Amino acid sequence: MTNKALIFITALVLATPGFSQKKAVPRTPDGHPDLQGIWTNATITPLERPAALAGKATLSDAEATAFEKQDQAVLNSQDGASDGPLIAAAGSSGTGGYNVLFIDRGAQLARVDGQKRTSLVVDPTDGKVPPVTQEARKRLAAEMMSYGNFNGVKNRPISERCLLGFGSTSGPPMLPVLYNNNYQIVQTPDTVMILVEMVHDVRIVRMNGTHPPANVRLWLGDSVGKWEGDTLVVDTTNFTDNTSFHGSSENLHVIERFQRVSPTEILYKATIDDPATFTKIWSVEYPFNSVKGPIYEYACHEGNYAMTDILGGARKAEGTPKSK
Repeated sequence: MTNKALIFITALVLATPGFSQKKAVPRTPDGHPDLQGIWTNATITPLERPAALAGKATLSDAEATAFEKQDQAVLNSQDGASDGPLIAAAGSSGTGGYNVLFIDRGAQLARVDGQKRTSLVVDPTDGKVPPVTQEARKRLAAEMMSYGNFNGVKNRPISERCLLGFGSTSGPPMLPVLYNNNYQIVQTPDTVMILVEMVHDVRIVRMNGTHPPANVRLWLGDSVGKWEGDTLVVDTTNFTDNTSFHGSSENLHVIERFQRVSPTEILYKATIDDPATFTKIWSVEYPFNSVKGPIYEYACHEGNYAMTDILGGARKAEGTPKSK
């Protein structure tokens, strides 16, 4: 073999994505990919594909840029507003609670395999959460009724009480929301810890363990991890009936996959299985990108004057004569 041929083959191998990517991924002393660091999953890609993008799982870079600029323009138009039909996009639901500076959901669509995604849901391929069962519809209706109960603190939703972050930020699955989309991962051979910026949540993944009996229920479920090649697979069961994900039951079963595809990115995929709630199994997929950090304390519950105001407002409303 000539020197020119050898140089050509060597360059070809080094240019192969699988080779260069695998070499670039940092590893722990025991040889597994090192997932440690501070990460964000912030993205403007919605959970479900918008109707306007039906049939388009991805967008070209030009299409994505136009979508991202339009999204930012809509958000900027609501900055400081106190009413209007679209204020929910800015997180204030018509109350003017937040301004644009407060929001930290990123400014780009999620990019996976080099393409911009139009939904976090990748299975079903239509990018939609599967329909819920009749049993789940009854359960969700009862839950919605409870949101109108202002008789005491314990009657209010758990996110309103700052017990868990809203929108399944803690997971599993760990979804991006309006702000505080940062996570810190600390990894040992026996345990993986995921610190969630939103509220105060900490997930503990026990490696190569077994789930406790069904009567043991945890706020974030019981997470057991194992390595399948270079992918960390986390199996979570044993949820409580208070920490529902999109109306899920306590029998929710979530399988997450963490694959470090580069020094700056973890590809995250979660599969949701709950026959009591969803008519079929479904999956989401999106990147976690490295950020400098640090993660700051999120003191949601301390000085939660909103709770006093919510209950006080209900008492005042009860004493106000109803107009005829």
